[in-house]
Amino acid sequence: MKKISILGSTGSIGTQTLDVVSTHKDEFQVEGLTAGTNIDLLIQQVHEYKPRKVSVATKELADRIKLQIPATTQVYYGEDGLVEIAAGTDAEMVVTAVMGSVGLRSTLAAIEAGKHIGLANKEPLVTAGHLVTSLAKNRGVQLLPIDSEHSAIFQCMNGERRNDVAGITITASGGSFRNLSRDELVNVTVEDALKHPNWSMGAKITIDSATMVNKGLEVIEAHWLFDMPYNQINVLLHPESIIHSYVEFCDSSIIAQLGNPDMRVPIQYALTYPERWKSPTQRLSLTEAGSLHFKEMDYDRFPCLRLAFECGRMGGTATTAFNAANEVAVARFLNREISFLHIEEVIQRVLDQHVNLASPDLGAIEECDLHTRKLALRL
Repeated sequence: MKKISILGSTGSIGTQTLDVVSTHKDEFQVEGLTAGTNIDLLIQQVHEYKPRKVSVATKELADRIKLQIPATTQVYYGEDGLVEIAAGTDAEMVVTAVMGSVGLRSTLAAIEAGKHIGLANKEPLVTAGHLVTSLAKNRGVQLLPIDSEHSAIFQCMNGERRNDVAGITITASGGSFRNLSRDELVNVTVEDALKHPNWSMGAKITIDSATMVNKGLEVIEAHWLFDMPYNQINVLLHPESIIHSYVEFCDSSIIAQLGNPDMRVPIQYALTYPERWKSPTQRLSLTEAGSLHFKEMDYDRFPCLRLAFECGRMGGTATTAFNAANEVAVARFLNREISFLHIEEVIQRVLDQHVNLASPDLGAIEECDLHTRKLALRL
């Protein structure tokens, strides 16, 4: 049995990961689970999957959950709890599905402990890609992408020589407002933004999809995962989300990965790599899909994607500031404190004031993250 831990087991990726585990229940042992505040769902998961260790956001929640789960399950809390579940179990693989930069320390701890990483949390690579990739290389740890786009690129490049790759193209659905002009975005609501046309995702990622920040984070992540210069990374609008991404080679050949928009497919591939197991997910029928459409990216319509490329090329703490500003701005939008278009304004104003540090260590990255969040709350 393959032993795994899941950081963020009550979120969208976490619950779908457990769906995969349930499909192959004789093949996986769940060693650890973490949740934020959704302890009701976590309690259900503990009774079903019987992890040896769990962690929640606070001591108060930890004390509450202890009364409702078997005494054999150890309970932790806070950032130390995340690190314990990431590095302190017998898991061979850790699925990092927490939201935001909170996953950085736990991801580094898991890598240091020699755990392979099923990477669904973009922010560790976005905020500290140089630290994560160098540590993974030194520890002989695999970073197996779970995002559909990066899983697609990983599959297309598998067995190919890196020097033969001319470029990669990440596809984008366009999000909830892909058919709206910028003038039409002025009065959109939270409810409007959360209606993604293709994917079932958490609230934060759905908003990021609408602003195209999510695609910007994926560009930065792809740079680190595949050692790809930014001038060899392209983004293409593809509203059907059937081609998840593709790779072009020096001989002009293109290899693409196709499938229905179902996150359980890339999750299962990461969990079972290098094998492919049967899946209960719906098979793609190209005749039913009909025509597929593509459109060049409009960086004036989606300025956050342009900012992501700029920050990626700048390197250093620029990507940390970009991510932190966005996390705060999205939270403020979801709390109805600011308008949808104000999200990109907050990010731009933060970056205008950012003083970049070229080769930051972990302490400098965390300091930049904290400073940026304070600034973004005021703008």
